[in-house]
Amino acid sequence: MSQAKTGDTVRINYVGTLNNGETFDSSEGRDPLEFVVGSGQIISGLDSAIPGMAVGDKKDVNVPCEQAYGQSNPDARQAVPREQIPAEIPAAVGTQLQMQTPQGQVVPVTVAEVTETEVTLDANHPLADQDLNFAIEVVGIDAA
Repeated sequence: MSQAKTGDTVRINYVGTLNNGETFDSSEGRDPLEFVVGSGQIISGLDSAIPGMAVGDKKDVNVPCEQAYGQSNPDARQAVPREQIPAEIPAAVGTQLQMQTPQGQVVPVTVAEVTETEVTLDANHPLADQDLNFAIEVVGIDAA
């Protein structure tokens, strides 16, 4: 039976949970996640767990935050004057919005704090600072 190696296209079913047991993502009810091993298409801590696995293999993988979405960057938070947020855009804590950089790149942000005068937007990944756990099953391998 062939084992996954760098450069192979693999398909996995997975359930991703936080250390408190909360599920943050799952392939359940969707097509398996497909990616090329070692290509950087997925977080490094999960990618590095795939080589050596064969179709049908299951594994539980713990990915420390440094091999997932990293530590929060305080510089990725920005306070914006409240009047610069259009009235039709919700500014409640936890709301996910998109901003555009001067170069035209779209950046997802989350409303982190709201005062009468400012709205603080956070461009850190929502899973920054989190260790992640994955229950995975390899369901397909296409050799490179």
